[in-house]
Amino acid sequence: MEEEIDHESKEFTNAKHEMDKLVADSLKGREVRPNVVFSKLSDLTKAASGDMVRWSRNNSLWPLQFGLACCSIELMNFGSARVDAERKGYLLFRATPRQCDVMLIAGWVTKSMVPEIKRMYEQMAKPRYVIAFGECATCGGPWWESYNIVKGIDQVLPVDVYVAGCPPRPENLFGALMKLQNKLGGVIED
Repeated sequence: MEEEIDHESKEFTNAKHEMDKLVADSLKGREVRPNVVFSKLSDLTKAASGDMVRWSRNNSLWPLQFGLACCSIELMNFGSARVDAERKGYLLFRATPRQCDVMLIAGWVTKSMVPEIKRMYEQMAKPRYVIAFGECATCGGPWWESYNIVKGIDQVLPVDVYVAGCPPRPENLFGALMKLQNKLGGVIED
């Protein structure tokens, strides 16, 4: 009995191998093309997702507030009810650099703060941007001749947008964020 079962399983195995060989031989020389509908759909989703990622990066700037001196008071004023930055989508200040993509440097930068600012910048999500907010962050301000003040944050980090004023108004920060959005969107100004 056992010999018959073994004989039948051997015949079945041989038949399976012969069938696999016939199928492989019949497919030789034929190219199996992917379904056209699904290949076009994948191309469409790749294009749409790329546009969505660019749109979301452009319209959801999450700033890291780095107030160092008197300009930080105007930076706080940016979040007040009078200015209403939240309605425009700009008031998502985060306390951790890992959630931010824009660093707002407000106030003078001392040489002892430079390593900390660099560390915070390197911890930010990529792509990352820097806004120099105020005269001190831009060029050192009235203390530019001091031994411990850095003559502009651009000597330490790459600055994307400069905001003029001493102290600059919150409306100037609106303009800087809009200018950064234009820069991200590829709009070139005259």
